[in-house]
This record gives sequence, structure tokens and C-alpha cells, in this order.
Amino acid sequence: MHEDGNGDGRHVAGQLTPSGADQEFLALERELTVLLRRARASQGEMAREVHPDLESAAYGLLVRLDEHGGHRATELAAYIGVGKATMSRQLRALEELGLVAREPDPADGRAWLVALTAEGRRRVGKVREARRARYVSQLAHWDRQEVAELARLLHELNGVMDK
Repeated sequence: MHEDGNGDGRHVAGQLTPSGADQEFLALERELTVLLRRARASQGEMAREVHPDLESAAYGLLVRLDEHGGHRATELAAYIGVGKATMSRQLRALEELGLVAREPDPADGRAWLVALTAEGRRRVGKVREARRARYVSQLAHWDRQEVAELARLLHELNGVMDK
């Protein structure tokens, strides 16, 4: 291993630092931290665009319902990564705003499914279209294959993080 010459114990790219991580993974951690911070802020903005009183996590919940239809509250809590009490509170708020409704689960009459209402679907669709337009504008100078590769890699990363 060769030191980078600044005497702080770090090493050149591809070689381990004293903490055991190489520079590529340190750079990855730094960029993911920035990306996730920006994503959380953006999610809050999108939730408020759907309705000014929504918590930021509610947007991801609404998108999940839009893409996959009705879910049980416990499934939604696991997907979002929150507890049952938090999910119940969020669902109650969304129901009061007329964005979701509960309906009996045809597979189990004792259980309920949560689904988007027509108004919820309309509002989520409007925000998603605005977000897509923003991405198209921001990535207009990228080659289409680069955009597809980014989407593929992010999909792969999301799959790994779900495990």
C-alpha cells in the first residue's frame, strides 16, 4: 500500500484505508448520503404537492398503492419500514383527506385492504407526471442508454436493500 503523501494515513484509490474501506466505497457512501438526503427532501415536497397536510413518507405509500393496488396495512408498514401504529396514523390521515379508502379483503373477510380513491389516484398521477418532466429536463443531456443503465442499477440497489 502506498500513502497518498499527505501523511493522514489514507491510501490511493483501490487500496484500503485504516478503517478497512477502499476509496471507491468511501466515495459511494458519500454520494449515497447526499442522494438519500435530497430524496427525502424531494419526497416531502411531492407529498405536499399531493396535499399540504401530508407527511413526507405518505408519498411513497401512495405511489405503492398506485402501482400495486390494495394492500393490507401490515404489508404497507413493512414496505415503508414503519411500525403498525405509525402506519395506522398515516392511513387514518390519508383516509380523512379522501386519498385512500379501506375495503374488505376478498381473501379474508376479517381483514381490510387499503386502496387509493379516484381523487388519490388523480393527485398522485399529477405529481408523478410533474416529477417525470423534471427528470426528463434534468437528464436531457444524458445518453438514453445511460439513463436506462442508471435506472437498472438503482433497481438492482433497491432490490438488495429490500433483503
